[in-house]
Amino acid sequence: MRLITVTENDAGQRFDKFLHKCLPAASSGFLYKMLRKKNITLNDKKAEGKEILKLSDQVKFFLSDETYGKFEGLSLPDLSEYKRAYDELKGIRVVYEDKDILILNKPAGILSQKAETSQLSLNEWVAGYLLAGKEYGEETLQRFKPSVCNRLDRNTTGLVLAGKTLSGLQFLSGALKERNIRKYYRLCVKGQIHKESVIEGYLLKDHAANRVRIFPESDWKIKTAEKEKAAYIKTAYRPVKVMKDKTLLEVELITGKTHQIRAHLSSAGHPLIGDYKYGDPDLNRKYRETFGIRTQMLHAYRLVFPDLPGEYSRLSGREFIAPVPEVFHRICEEAPERI
Repeated sequence: MRLITVTENDAGQRFDKFLHKCLPAASSGFLYKMLRKKNITLNDKKAEGKEILKLSDQVKFFLSDETYGKFEGLSLPDLSEYKRAYDELKGIRVVYEDKDILILNKPAGILSQKAETSQLSLNEWVAGYLLAGKEYGEETLQRFKPSVCNRLDRNTTGLVLAGKTLSGLQFLSGALKERNIRKYYRLCVKGQIHKESVIEGYLLKDHAANRVRIFPESDWKIKTAEKEKAAYIKTAYRPVKVMKDKTLLEVELITGKTHQIRAHLSSAGHPLIGDYKYGDPDLNRKYRETFGIRTQMLHAYRLVFPDLPGEYSRLSGREFIAPVPEVFHRICEEAPERI
């Protein structure tokens, strides 16, 4: 007999989902058969599988070691991948940490989530970080994977939210979905902008080209068939410093869509410096030759949490800032405290 006591990372989910995490190689038919025969019990009682687990519930498996091992085998995580990510992905900084969440400052060149099996990303780094601090071990990572909740492009720097526990993941995912967490970016764009503004429009993604097209709200010329696939977008910005050929902006991402800031400002005549997808080739060439700029000047600068009741009141109204990278200071010729 094997006993598993439900932890905070397991509580709140359906029993059958939990069983699939424990025995990922087992079919649903096998698991439900074991439940019917009471070879798997919940708190020493027969269960159906649709029960919602609670903290400290006890799950017992009356299976032979051979059977349990056969179905458990695929669940063992590759700890070496997590350790390698923690060792190899350099420059990631922890801005805030509590028992449920992490707020990280991501440098350029690191993926938030990997697209291919061979890649390493911030997700693997988070697991490696928790392993290095001995908060999590193999058994915990067998059933729960800590992960990032908001994604930045590989070459966008700044603040990323990650859940260390199931509760943390659920809280952050819900807050981001409801747009309760306000997100502000710092970026350098072509041209002078002297007034703050809010721009609106529609964004249509071309998945094959990994690009988006922007259609201003006042000039909706998209085909009817495409219109149903387009997403409404809203971007607010204010100038922080106006220079001869560029402006340092702070942008609030009111809606959050793929490449929204980059494409929306480009469509308004103010592409980001260093943006080779939506930017100005001549301006990008100038800044590459003068300052070595090879990626878009876009930094997730500030997060502001709303008033929060209950368990997460510890974050109520709090603001977190990731200082802009040094390259911003160099091209803006501005003292760090002014940027």
